[in-house]
Amino acid sequence: MKIDKNIYDYCANYSAKDDPLLNELIEYTFSNKEAPQMISGNMVGNFLYILSKSIGAKMVLDVGMFTGYSALKLASSIPSDGEVHTFELADNHINSAKKFFSKSEYNNIIIHRGEALKNLEKLQSNTFDFAFIDADKMNYIEYYKRCMMLIKNGGIIVLDNMLWSGKVLNPDDDDSLALHSAAKYINDDKRVFNHMVPIRDGLMVCMKNE
Repeated sequence: MKIDKNIYDYCANYSAKDDPLLNELIEYTFSNKEAPQMISGNMVGNFLYILSKSIGAKMVLDVGMFTGYSALKLASSIPSDGEVHTFELADNHINSAKKFFSKSEYNNIIIHRGEALKNLEKLQSNTFDFAFIDADKMNYIEYYKRCMMLIKNGGIIVLDNMLWSGKVLNPDDDDSLALHSAAKYINDDKRVFNHMVPIRDGLMVCMKNE
């Protein structure tokens, strides 16, 4: 969902800046990928960093890796003995991300290749502190359900693109309908305290009740 460019630039000017590697990754993504807007970027990345850091997250899920921006940003928010488990289906995105992971200081990013739902099912319940969901929109409810099983009480789940450029206000395509359904499902879920914020394309933040 677009905001006035002057307001966006003002926010960016008074926000923590990305390190050179993340800037290089963003530049690479916009120069080499067909849908570079899928990258979460600094505005979302800083928000994820603050949330993860504030709860002392150690074990993190990153559902929808793309070129690896969110995985690197989340890796910077956790201790060195923590882990970021990131999920990606497309081999070309995995190969791109690996190049940047190898340049980073982090050796605790674990890539799960293939369908995210199947790989999420292999992980142990109640072992993760934080999850970021930014994958195919049709499966958002299923990703959320699985992450709820994996996240500990007091943990946080964040879902990206929940406004879908405003299309969720009058949903008329498969993705906007799926996102609207996900928002309703989460809002009715008494296991979480949830709040939707209009950051970039909309973030749904959910804290699993103690």
